[in-house]
Amino acid sequence: MIPSVREPVETSTIERHDTGHDVPRAVILQTRRYAAGTQIPTHVHARAQLVFAEEGVMRVSTVDGSWVVPSQRAVWVPPETPHTILIGSRPLLMRSLYIKQSVKSLGPRCCTVNVSELLRALILQFSRIPEVFDERGPDGRLAQVLLDQISSSQVTPLHLPMGRDARARKIMDFLAKHPEDTRTIEEWSSEVGGSPKTLTRLFLKETRMGFREWRQRARLLRALEYLAGGRSVHAVANDVGYESPSAFITMFTKTLGMTPAEYFRDTTEPRRRNILKSRHSGSKAKQVR
Repeated sequence: MIPSVREPVETSTIERHDTGHDVPRAVILQTRRYAAGTQIPTHVHARAQLVFAEEGVMRVSTVDGSWVVPSQRAVWVPPETPHTILIGSRPLLMRSLYIKQSVKSLGPRCCTVNVSELLRALILQFSRIPEVFDERGPDGRLAQVLLDQISSSQVTPLHLPMGRDARARKIMDFLAKHPEDTRTIEEWSSEVGGSPKTLTRLFLKETRMGFREWRQRARLLRALEYLAGGRSVHAVANDVGYESPSAFITMFTKTLGMTPAEYFRDTTEPRRRNILKSRHSGSKAKQVR
């Protein structure tokens, strides 16, 4: 599990993480491994960043909200956007693509995207070519196809927007950490101040979601973290406030277009194939010797 659904982004101590980004190419790639529970402090990049979680799960947070990035998904971070990254309960293999501002992109806002089989293969192949590749040769054409695929990636609803009004924010901060809470907006109004109508209006104004929809999103993101850590659907459904596993699965499927089993089979299948391929190649090599 990630330590907190949303840690505050400390804007007074923003670091610049631009090391190695002066390579004269439109896109560069860096690969890093992080231990479980690692927190990468608030930082910015001059380039846009596509953060791909090849293995593990992480949460990217800005002042406007947080984005959960399960295995085989990625998050888009625009240039000069202060953000913090929290690694989940398992080690993370991160591949980050840094893209010049002049290149067509996914836009000026953070978002989580699905990484298709094609985009995944392009990222892995791109990781094998020289940093200063021949822009007019095959590697340059690979980079262009990679950028085209990134700009057309499908956005997924794995974002938890956070408001700034003190009353609504008190509710959001609590529910982000305790999504199993079942209090109604009427019950919250007596605790934080403001009428139910006022709080409902604040949720819509600041997050573009109603109170119930926002709480459902908070439950979904926490559930993804739990499921990625290996917990059962039955246990997760109970832990995030659903009366039954079937109700949880219905919500999950309606939001993400597939059941939890299908979703995590989709994220683990590429890795399983790579392991089998590696074993097969090793076996063939032994036979040759």
